[in-house]
Amino acid sequence: MKEKLSFKIKAEAKYMLKTKRICLWSGPRNISTALMYSFAQREDTTVVDEPLYAHYLSNTDARNYHPGAKEVLESQENDGQKVVDEIILGDYDTPIAFFKNMTHHLVNLDLSFMEKTVNVILTRPPKDMLPSYAKQVKNPTMRDVGYAKHLEIVKYLKSIDKKPVIVDSKDILQYPQSRLRELCGTLGIPFDEAMLKWPAGPRKEDGVWAKYWYHNVHRSTGFRAYKAKTEPFPEELEDLLEECQEAYEELLTYAGD
Repeated sequence: MKEKLSFKIKAEAKYMLKTKRICLWSGPRNISTALMYSFAQREDTTVVDEPLYAHYLSNTDARNYHPGAKEVLESQENDGQKVVDEIILGDYDTPIAFFKNMTHHLVNLDLSFMEKTVNVILTRPPKDMLPSYAKQVKNPTMRDVGYAKHLEIVKYLKSIDKKPVIVDSKDILQYPQSRLRELCGTLGIPFDEAMLKWPAGPRKEDGVWAKYWYHNVHRSTGFRAYKAKTEPFPEELEDLLEECQEAYEELLTYAGD
């Protein structure tokens, strides 16, 4: 038994060295899809689009109001633990696997798998994000937008002495080359100039939900310059904005840790 256990440990150690697993944990209406497209330009990287989306829908009432929910549930594995075991911790032919995840998709899951992944928190000023998200999902709640869950992830990672990487999308849009170079250095991978540009249009890795959410990215060929919102902020979102802003500012305090 000891020999078998020893062999298993050695096999798992070798397996973990084979592929660097980068989990992006993003809020919605961020630049997460653009960042996935950016990493997809690397020849050493496999990208996976929101593998836990169906799990999230099957475990919450979000399936009642997310556009295309039925298609998502039919297109993906609904069991989140299977997704973690077979996709996020699965085997890949490339040295890097990049998983674009939405923070709020982490429902009813043991977070211990994050010990085996490099975890990047992608956030965005809520005043920019909320009006955009509300155009797709009416009357959003804190659970929908991920700010509180970001804090939960960061605090969990710190509790296991694993440092999260916290990135503000505004910084990438303002300084794409320098910020991507910095991010790659933090992740322990070489920067690739190819990450700055991609062909317009959809990618084969896009989830079935792309037709509802990815219009802007499909028209892009790179990171678009940051533009502050100029239209009046919706009054009905003011209370949620205050709650999100508090969580966002707390999250940023961990960025320099």
